[in-house]
Amino acid sequence: MSSNRNTVIRSLHDVGAAAWFGGSLMGAVALNGASKDVSNPLERTKIASTGWARWAPFSAVAIGAHLVGGAGLLLANQGRVRGQSGAGANTAIKAALTAAAIGTTAYSGVLGAKLAKTAGDDTYTEGGTTPSEATPDNVAKIQQQLRLLQWALPVLTGTLIVLGAQQGEQQRPQEMVRGWLGIGK
Repeated sequence: MSSNRNTVIRSLHDVGAAAWFGGSLMGAVALNGASKDVSNPLERTKIASTGWARWAPFSAVAIGAHLVGGAGLLLANQGRVRGQSGAGANTAIKAALTAAAIGTTAYSGVLGAKLAKTAGDDTYTEGGTTPSEATPDNVAKIQQQLRLLQWALPVLTGTLIVLGAQQGEQQRPQEMVRGWLGIGK
């Protein structure tokens, strides 16, 4: 008797996306937010950068788990993705958003490393992603870009989680029959 369950790959996919989303949201809200509370304005960027650098390996594992799980689910469900109305569109949108989230993560990492290197021990800032009036222009520019990216990433990864939930709903037997018959809602 064979099983059609994909518990391991689905868990990799979902837990990876959840960690990616949660880590990025925690970083934007708590880490970057708390960096503004550091009493010495010369240490704010350094502390935020150090926190993000510590998170980076875990983020990479989360992204890898999500990708491995997603590839496994795609292989396991390729017939449904091709034949069920709406499943292919959801998969294509998820693939595009995953690529955008990976690009956003990578670019944020590059900017974060550049910020850590550029903002020296004599750089005043309001916080990890917030320049002060005394912040040099080159550092302020990096911080402003990171400020936007810190919110783009949770939006992208949160949307991936929502689309994953939609895919789960599409796998209900009645939805599969409706999709194969091309019956809309």
